[in-house]
Amino acid sequence: MRFQSIRGVKDILPGEIEAVQRLEQAARSVFESFGFSEIRIPIFEVTELFARGIGAATDIVEKEMYTFEDRDGKKITLRPEGTASVVRAYIEHQLNLKAPVTKLYYLGPMFRHERPQAGRFRQFYQIGVEALGTDRPVMDVEVLAMLTAVLNQVGVTAVQLEINSLGDAACRPPYRKTLKAYFKTHLAQLCEDCRRRHETNPMRIMDCKQEGCMAVTAKAPSPLDHLCGECMAHFQQVKDGLNRLKIPFIVNERLVRGLDYYTRTAFEVTTTKLGAQNAIAAGGRYDGLVEELGGPPTPSIGFAMGVERIASLMERIETPKPDVFFALLGEEAVRPMLPVIVRLRGEGVRVEMDYSGGGLKKQMGLADKLGARYTLIIGENELKSGKAILRNMADKSQTELSLSELTQLLPERLRKP
Repeated sequence: MRFQSIRGVKDILPGEIEAVQRLEQAARSVFESFGFSEIRIPIFEVTELFARGIGAATDIVEKEMYTFEDRDGKKITLRPEGTASVVRAYIEHQLNLKAPVTKLYYLGPMFRHERPQAGRFRQFYQIGVEALGTDRPVMDVEVLAMLTAVLNQVGVTAVQLEINSLGDAACRPPYRKTLKAYFKTHLAQLCEDCRRRHETNPMRIMDCKQEGCMAVTAKAPSPLDHLCGECMAHFQQVKDGLNRLKIPFIVNERLVRGLDYYTRTAFEVTTTKLGAQNAIAAGGRYDGLVEELGGPPTPSIGFAMGVERIASLMERIETPKPDVFFALLGEEAVRPMLPVIVRLRGEGVRVEMDYSGGGLKKQMGLADKLGARYTLIIGENELKSGKAILRNMADKSQTELSLSELTQLLPERLRKP
């Protein structure tokens, strides 16, 4: 039987992984320069954490979660997103007692049972940040500046930052009531899912991508027209901060995000290069979530980046090629050279060799195929003379190097252009 990967999941192969690694390295560098520390969260949690945190009436909880019973009969769910787990860890380990503001980042796979399509997988990777403990607009601005810095560092610039404000516990309920009344007069034009959302979560209708629903939401009441004074002032300060940092943005009054926990600032970074799945990063403020999950009142904000989508926008990076290929002719050459190869690798030299015991012609062909800069040829004659032949694979020139001084001479030669 020949096995294949499950539909909706994919292998990230050499030639693709280099962009992912570069993105992860850039994220770590930028996040840590902003004072964020890494947290590793579990792959699975009790189901109720996500049901309460994300919202029982969201598509994620209702349709997309991978949920099962463990051997003790407890309902377990593979994490569909990272924020709820970070908040659970924040509460469980009382991180609020260690610093007034806790700044964390995470990397790893998430799981949702969605219809697989371009840019959407059932196992996908996210890089996310969470800042817990402050409601000041300056943190919103810093988080967006951090996101922008990561994208700039990896060369992804043809993107659009969209922002909105969803209000808070004071002004959202009246807006929700107004929105529900508006959609009630257009139920016939809404899709089946949105007719159900009308009763459970009318704001989610604003996020629907069905053409009929989009036509209705285009004329729906705007959350910005229903903000209280504090939320309006907060949003204005966020916009002012972005302008001071010269970070371009547009205000998208239809942007609501798909999770229940968002309050005030919500945002997405989109691109025109990925078709329907155009969001590459998204997030917002969730000032009530920590309290909802049993912790102290803790205003917070965060975002997640779609690793596969961002990597697809990055310039392709070639798989690193060997610095030198050791063409070792016979076991007599392999035995004395193996410690040399290990030492060179320990010093950061990329060394490759042939493992099949082929002849010189075959090994030279393999060195050329791998794109090695140099090939070091060592056979019976070289062992007797104590000198190896170093061949420049670009111009075909050759020189001799002392076998006893290889670990010194070879790195010196490689440092030359």
